[in-house]
Amino acid sequence: MGKKPARLLEEPGLKDYALRLLAARALTVAQLKQRLRPRAADPAAVDRVVAWLKEYGALDDRRFAEAFSSARAASGQFGRARVLAELVKRKVASRVAEQAVRQAFRNLDEDRMAAEWLERKYRNQDLAALLAQPARLASAYRRLRHAGFSSGAAIRALKRYSQQAEQLEGLEDGADAE
Repeated sequence: MGKKPARLLEEPGLKDYALRLLAARALTVAQLKQRLRPRAADPAAVDRVVAWLKEYGALDDRRFAEAFSSARAASGQFGRARVLAELVKRKVASRVAEQAVRQAFRNLDEDRMAAEWLERKYRNQDLAALLAQPARLASAYRRLRHAGFSSGAAIRALKRYSQQAEQLEGLEDGADAE
């Protein structure tokens, strides 16, 4: 037996539902529309509710992107590219996302962040010994790149522990395409 379909809502009910969603969690315009559409009795009501929320300042992609980027940058767990990719995944306009990420990472040292990330992820291990193994070195490089750090910052962080990290420089161009 499957779930019963959600009850369709008229515009006032849709407004209440949208406010409950936004009270629980910050959402982008696209995310909110995606959640409202299946519940709307009148599809045009979704755009009216979104316009109403924007007008009253309860829904703002720029503010969402700035808060999201700042929180991710402050955590030190993600690099610029990862934060930008997550904003694009949440359907924030690329120009807005790029501006928010640029602002959030403006005064941060990516090399230092990548080195701290590496030390945190491998905190109970001897990094020099671990990264002496080419497979582990390549794995650490991929993990740094997946976390959103540039290939240059990843290689510089790895060079602190392994002279073999210089061999990764040949991968630099191909890795930036990720």
